[in-house]
Amino acid sequence: MSGSMQLPLLKPRSLLLTGMLRGTLVLGLCSATLAGAQPTVTQGIYTCTDAKGRKLTADRPIPECADREQKVLNPSGTVKARVGPTLTARERAEQEAAQKAEQEERARLNEERRRDRALMTRYPNMAVHNIERAKALAQIGVVRQAAVNRVDELVRQRAGINTEMEFYAKDPSKAPPSLRRQIDEVTQSLAIQDRFITEQDAELKRVNARFNDELERLKQLWAPAPKSPS
Repeated sequence: MSGSMQLPLLKPRSLLLTGMLRGTLVLGLCSATLAGAQPTVTQGIYTCTDAKGRKLTADRPIPECADREQKVLNPSGTVKARVGPTLTARERAEQEAAQKAEQEERARLNEERRRDRALMTRYPNMAVHNIERAKALAQIGVVRQAAVNRVDELVRQRAGINTEMEFYAKDPSKAPPSLRRQIDEVTQSLAIQDRFITEQDAELKRVNARFNDELERLKQLWAPAPKSPS
């Protein structure tokens, strides 16, 4: 038929390949859709007893037992796993809070054991602890004594200034500015030294209290471990 338009013919092999590609694409899309729609479950036989006392069995988690534990069995009937009940938002929050508290307590105990080991390493016996206490208190005592000596010096300076001020006893306003300035400086210095001595006294008490607390703990650590019954 010379006058009519001829359509191109596909070779059988081309048709077969095209069909295979389309089929593979469709199967891939279906698999992805099903994988996204179905929840991941443990393979096995689920069994439980619901709230009505009925023993139920299924190949996936049983909705009627969402509020209780479910067993996952192997084909042989042995227990493969256990699935806990589905928790509400409040129950999950309580569970997470309990787990956090447990972790914090575990961390606290680990830190306490670490401090105990460090304490035992630093103070293997009471003699060493007493020596360290004496050294710490002596260092503070040296600084405190220097402040006491400075106070004595300032008191002597103020006594000399007071002697000079006797000339202006009738009218202190006539005292020279330099003399009045010396009085102010000595008064301020005495106040500073008094505060410093008070701080050192507080530091002595704090250090003593720390060593006392350490000693109480060390006595427990130094004590021999009780013998286990044979």
